[in-house]
Amino acid sequence: MEYQPYRLSVAPMMDWTDRHCRVLHRMLTGHAMLYTEMLTTGAILHGDRDRLLAFDASEHPVALQLGGSDPADLAQAARIGEAEGYDEINLNVGCPSDRVQSGRFGACLMIEPELVAECMAAIGAAVKVPATVKCRIGVDDQDPQVSLFRLVDLCAAAGVRHFVIHARKAHLKGLSPKENRDVPPLDYPLVWRLKRERPQLTIVINGGVGSLEEAEAHLKHVDGVMLGRAAYHTPGILGEADARLFGAGETVSAVQAVERYRPYLAGQLARGTHLAAMTRHMLGLFHGEAGARTWRRILTVESVKAGAGLEVVDAALAAVSGLQDQRLARRLEAGEAA
Repeated sequence: MEYQPYRLSVAPMMDWTDRHCRVLHRMLTGHAMLYTEMLTTGAILHGDRDRLLAFDASEHPVALQLGGSDPADLAQAARIGEAEGYDEINLNVGCPSDRVQSGRFGACLMIEPELVAECMAAIGAAVKVPATVKCRIGVDDQDPQVSLFRLVDLCAAAGVRHFVIHARKAHLKGLSPKENRDVPPLDYPLVWRLKRERPQLTIVINGGVGSLEEAEAHLKHVDGVMLGRAAYHTPGILGEADARLFGAGETVSAVQAVERYRPYLAGQLARGTHLAAMTRHMLGLFHGEAGARTWRRILTVESVKAGAGLEVVDAALAAVSGLQDQRLARRLEAGEAA
């Protein structure tokens, strides 16, 4: 199978997909595309650029998601992102938060598709890496069958070839950002139709996909699937992605992922990073396995203590392994008894 990183990607999620989270995810899948949290053009152009844009070399392929609506600022931020080594520049046209709306970017840009196309033309002219769009199917009273296709067609005319579609409307009035992730109904068939009628474009579907089984079903209709909360809360599913979706490598277990992540943890601890800043992303690693609750408890309680180090992760892993060994022993005994 030709390597296509967009075949599976992990969504940009505010306060979640920071660089520590992305490295953990990379320990589970070597092929999926990873995305930063959304970074505004203002933050990149005027903020602590080193802190905001720094990432570990192991994260590749990794995309920088931008928030903004000024073509010149977006072009400059994109150039900076490319210079930092990001593999893709993505424009957020889907976030429904009040803060984003007040800044005239995110999902409210669905109402201004011509401006989005102008922004994408500016980004595309500024960088050599792919310039991509992540959007909703519409907002508020828009007809998604019109709003989605108009936005995509205008951006395609501006040179965009890669779109990530969150298959829900965003309701900018009356729903909170959290409600906007669940309440508006999903319309997967509309996104499938987009790919069918625009076959020359790369279409990635996002929204409510909870498992690799669901991802495989979508891949019959679109080019790629983007996982959000499922990848964050149950990251262990990413350990099966390379073998199942990319036809490369073997399944990575949660224990193997922790062992792979350990050198990164050690390096960051030596730089003064607090353990809890990294272990908070690991809490769901053993979801559904024996010892998952013990793993979460040890990491949650012990990682926040002053001076907490690798011994906390080692203790949690030892506890999980012990509980899993006990469960296996009980099953063997039951089998022998039968």
